[in-house]
Amino acid sequence: MLINSNGEKEGIIGLDQALIIARKQSLDLVRVSSEDSNPVVCKLLDYGKHLFEKKKSTSSSPTKTKKRSIKEIKFRPSTDIGDYNIKLKKIKTFILEKNKTKISVRFRGREILNSDLGLDLLNKIKVELEDIAQVDQEPSLEGRQLLMVLSPLKKSR
Repeated sequence: MLINSNGEKEGIIGLDQALIIARKQSLDLVRVSSEDSNPVVCKLLDYGKHLFEKKKSTSSSPTKTKKRSIKEIKFRPSTDIGDYNIKLKKIKTFILEKNKTKISVRFRGREILNSDLGLDLLNKIKVELEDIAQVDQEPSLEGRQLLMVLSPLKKSR
């Protein structure tokens, strides 16, 4: 059984005749049925173009895995309780969306002398989020800021 390039059935044609038709039209003769089918079904098409379109359609399809990124939330050592709660909610949303979250406490001027306030703040965040997040990087002082990285808890099976 031969199917032409438009998708219409040409009928049952011998292999030699089908190859001649394919050469005249500058197309390829491609077997589309399984080996045990009777009659064997072949189609006339440009196989290179078919492979290109197939590759193009699979690469342009939206991926099911969302790209994970590192989100950052910045605090100050004098962050008030209202701002703290808002930022904590935002950190929770980042963690629940399976994103890593970098939490930084920035110090200006002489605030660096009270770096223990920033460390207390990061430890408080760590304790409040221990049920949904794990600490990837413990709080560390880098220049004029304290950094800590949290990631979502890995599910154990």
